[in-house]
Amino acid sequence: MYKIAVLPGDGIGPEVVAEAMKVLDVLSENYSVKFDFQEFEINSERYLRTGELLTDEDIGQLKRFDTIFLGAIGDDRVKPGILEKGILLALRFTFDQYVNHRPAPLWKPFGRLKREVDFNIDVFRENTEDYYVAVGGRISQGKGTLDLRVKRHLYDMKVRLDVDADAPDDYAFEIGMMSRRNIERFADHVIEYCDLINENYITVVDKANVCSNIYSLWREVWADKCRRAGKQLGFMFVDAMTMALVKNPDRFRVVATPNMFGDIITDLLAEVTGGLGLAPGGNINPQGISMFEPVHGSAPKYKGMNRINPVATILAAKMMMDNLGRRDLGQVIFDGVRGAFDQGVYTKDLGGNATTRQMGDAVVDAIHRMK
Repeated sequence: MYKIAVLPGDGIGPEVVAEAMKVLDVLSENYSVKFDFQEFEINSERYLRTGELLTDEDIGQLKRFDTIFLGAIGDDRVKPGILEKGILLALRFTFDQYVNHRPAPLWKPFGRLKREVDFNIDVFRENTEDYYVAVGGRISQGKGTLDLRVKRHLYDMKVRLDVDADAPDDYAFEIGMMSRRNIERFADHVIEYCDLINENYITVVDKANVCSNIYSLWREVWADKCRRAGKQLGFMFVDAMTMALVKNPDRFRVVATPNMFGDIITDLLAEVTGGLGLAPGGNINPQGISMFEPVHGSAPKYKGMNRINPVATILAAKMMMDNLGRRDLGQVIFDGVRGAFDQGVYTKDLGGNATTRQMGDAVVDAIHRMK
């Protein structure tokens, strides 16, 4: 019995989560697996009603579950950054989900490239440091002090920034930082995954030619870890990497990136593979509670229209099963999606006419046919 906390979230989140639940239910019906689902209202509606984001009570309840399944977070009625930092990043930091995994296989015939090329890329994004530590501030008139704090499971760091500029202007700061121990454990996880799929080469992305302090440590740790593990690695600057993923995605298999760059290039890669409607993601703590979600946002303007592609969320359920140790059932979900596509069922974003619910039903039917 797997205990799963379900956070449908905002906008179209509840709609796509409902389709993924159908798929998990059909696994319960046809295979040796049982689920205990509990739904939580941790979203914009509660925030607008009560002012609450992720509370201590939420955290206490979520700790009782094996994993978290999330729809989407985001609402046009809320200032950008509030929900993202107060819920999404707070979940990642609270549960120490220091690995973000976004698989990017080519989904034929939906790839966006002008030429036919097969590829299957796994992008691993460091998920709790870099420039997404949510630490910074603003100074007026060129003078002031920012007392900042970075609190993680590995450390509790206080940083004071004293500003004394000779020009009385407004200044804004966003702090990026990395720690050796966190890079090491992140690299260990990526290397373990390479062992799982029998891959010997890792492409490591950064911008060390400009951000030389933060990414020199990143490179130093990666070089040492790969040498010790007997893995080959190649470093690429993020700007060159974005071009290469469009021009020659078949060159890459496992890619490791810092937090901010990973956020950007995985959206680009999702479009190359077929679109955000096919892109799942996992926020992973290998020793703790992980969280799985579609890469796309909450798309509030499409809420209630029954037209959004639920496949990214269904594939997030596939990743969740993999992470729970049932890669066999993860493969069933993957094959179910492929089977639905092979039957000619797909949503408008892929050139079809299936509704959200019809797409979910088609995956369920494909799984039934496989049994």
